[in-house]
Amino acid sequence: MAEARTARGARIERPLSPHLQVYAPLINMVMSILHRMTGAALYFGSLLLAWWLVAAASGPEYFAFVNGIFGSLLGKLVLLGFTWALINHALGGIRHFIWDTGKGYALGTIDMLCWSTAILGVVLTLAIWGLTGQLTSLVAHAASVLHLIVA
Repeated sequence: MAEARTARGARIERPLSPHLQVYAPLINMVMSILHRMTGAALYFGSLLLAWWLVAAASGPEYFAFVNGIFGSLLGKLVLLGFTWALINHALGGIRHFIWDTGKGYALGTIDMLCWSTAILGVVLTLAIWGLTGQLTSLVAHAASVLHLIVA
């Protein structure tokens, strides 16, 4: 119990507010936090998309410059993160839509939906990048940079 006192100094017993140190992280807590974080990250990703579209409209030189930035290792990692954020946020939105219909509130169902969102977000991101050939390009690029660092 927290120790609080009245204006006259009498002790008042009241509970402490629960905090993250009190609760073990549950999958629904983690996915709720990730849903908010990915929503915020999508704002940044939208700015990158707008920059790319403006570059495309500006001319071939500036478009090549922006594509060069997005084609670098750091650029590809940012785009991979943006892809994951977009997919994870969309799947979280579907999960919330299911809950908005009044379904899926059993504890087992909540856990299943949260784990499905987490796993499908990674799987679909890797599938999209794998099908477009960007995943192998990213891995090769990262391996060459690691080789330079280690050598």
